[in-house]
Amino acid sequence: MHWTRAARLWQGQSLTVEAHQGFAHAAGNGFGVPTGLGVSLMPLRHPYEAALQARSLAISTGHPVLAGFGPGRPDLQRAMRGEPYASPLTAAEEYLTVVRGLLQGRQLDFRGRYFHCEGALPPSPAPQVQVGLGVLRPGMARVAGRVADAAITWLTPAAYLRETVIPALCEGAEAAGRPQPRVVAMVPMALPLPGQDAAAVAVAGSGAHMQAPQYADMLRRAGIDVDGGDPLANARSLIEGGAFLAGEADELVERIGEFWNSGVDEVVVNMTGVANVGGPKAAMQQIRTIVTALSDTEETR
Repeated sequence: MHWTRAARLWQGQSLTVEAHQGFAHAAGNGFGVPTGLGVSLMPLRHPYEAALQARSLAISTGHPVLAGFGPGRPDLQRAMRGEPYASPLTAAEEYLTVVRGLLQGRQLDFRGRYFHCEGALPPSPAPQVQVGLGVLRPGMARVAGRVADAAITWLTPAAYLRETVIPALCEGAEAAGRPQPRVVAMVPMALPLPGQDAAAVAVAGSGAHMQAPQYADMLRRAGIDVDGGDPLANARSLIEGGAFLAGEADELVERIGEFWNSGVDEVVVNMTGVANVGGPKAAMQQIRTIVTALSDTEETR
């Protein structure tokens, strides 16, 4: 980030090194930067702790935080709660309402269907903390429009964002009488790797998502069929449909521009597949190449 115009360092949910602690460790070693969490899974922590962790990260790094949350898969919800959320939309709206209220310094007496919170965070100066919601489909986009500072998407093609997600986000915001939240698109991508097919890289980074019902449904809505039994064929569909970007640096810069032109405010360069196939050094080199190329274009945001 110090050598490009990149705005924020992002980390998804990790069950190995927890993202808040990883970022705080990096800050303690002199690498304090604006951070994004996309997305933390709601069943793993109460919204009070979620607000406390996000603010603690902002204080530790000395920089703004965009903390994203999502309900996760039904099997995770069952494992953590004993049963899945009967309404993930309601659960997400309650969760974000509590987290945002606490971060705004309010004293809460919140009694919802899924979450209960009485209290407030002790006052403390801190950089800005915004709250995001993981969004795949129109229903969750409308919830984000009502209660989030940002909608955070993953594997969502630019055209699908423009035609489906952003209009629903606007609907939610208008119904709540508030401005439309920002849109953050986490976009998996890869430059060519020697000896590796792009589809294999896509499987390494997004194979589990293609098998998840909510992602398969979103991709079908976007015109991408991942219902076949061949993971490589499904991955090729991802690439053809623009959910996974593959190509040389100039091609990726052009495809990233499609997201900005679709109304996205922040594009996250995600190299999970490259890291899983070629290792962290290869992923970091590809990030450097792409972000530097983006910094050299007029489309950089």
